[in-house]
Amino acid sequence: MKTVRILLWLPVVGFVIVLGLVASGLLRPHDTTIRSRMVGQKLPAFSLPSVQGNAPPLTPVAFADGTPRLVNFFASWCVPCAAEAPELMQLKQAGVPIVGVAVRDLPADTLGFLRRNGNPYSRLVRDDAATMQIALGSSGVPETFVIDGKGVIRAQHIGQILPEEVPALVAQVRALR
Repeated sequence: MKTVRILLWLPVVGFVIVLGLVASGLLRPHDTTIRSRMVGQKLPAFSLPSVQGNAPPLTPVAFADGTPRLVNFFASWCVPCAAEAPELMQLKQAGVPIVGVAVRDLPADTLGFLRRNGNPYSRLVRDDAATMQIALGSSGVPETFVIDGKGVIRAQHIGQILPEEVPALVAQVRALR
């Protein structure tokens, strides 16, 4: 008789357990941010042409000159990229060198974007097939990486740089000097 009563309660207990698991999954926020596994690694091999075509291609050798800098992936068609332009100009004014990588963009569109929003970049290159972006583990635009003076990726900033994040980025780059 006791066995029958226990067996009758098993479906109720099972339902309560399943309900608890579902509720815990719904209440706990799920992080969908894709972090790069390249942070802490040397830059991979790449060769990107200048947007204006008058400079030599950008390669990892350019990042091993002892100068820490930012690499900012952007595109003229990207609304958050235009929104972060004032913060990039603040970084430039603070003495932070920034390499701009125009992703899947036409050179004329890129130059028009910079005329409208300002040009914070010390170097500007094209990534027509997003090869460097993918190699660094970037999930989209805008996205910014902190590179030390030896060509090692030290940090990743996903998304638009907000005004309150500028001091921390300046401090990260200065700490690498």
